[in-house]
Amino acid sequence: MTDLENARRLLEGHTLALCKGEDVVLSDKRGIAPMLELNDSGRDLRGYSAADVVVGKAAAMLFSKAGIAAVYAKTLSRPALKYLETQKIPVFYDTLADNIINRDKTDICPMEKAVLATDDEEKAVELLKEKFRRLNEGK
Repeated sequence: MTDLENARRLLEGHTLALCKGEDVVLSDKRGIAPMLELNDSGRDLRGYSAADVVVGKAAAMLFSKAGIAAVYAKTLSRPALKYLETQKIPVFYDTLADNIINRDKTDICPMEKAVLATDDEEKAVELLKEKFRRLNEGK
């Protein structure tokens, strides 16, 4: 079984599964929170395969920055697909959506919206951290 097949299998019941050989990272947190935390932790994820429930451009950029080798998404946005293809990261999905929609289903996901205009991963991380912080302040 490949790392991506294993990640996809382990995704059941979780929001994110990362696999590289016997090493597995699972998360039940929503959105991009797990990848932002992993990014901040400095953990080396180069060569891991990722399976995620929803992948928008924000998640795609975080995966690329982390060195993820392949991605599976239950739902993938067109901007995420385009970004992953430009980064030459193999991507597989069940459903392709024009954009990821926010939880209220009234607009584009604020995280996807935050990075639509950039392909700079360092800038994207800063934009995402700021958006995440502002959204969490409002709770």
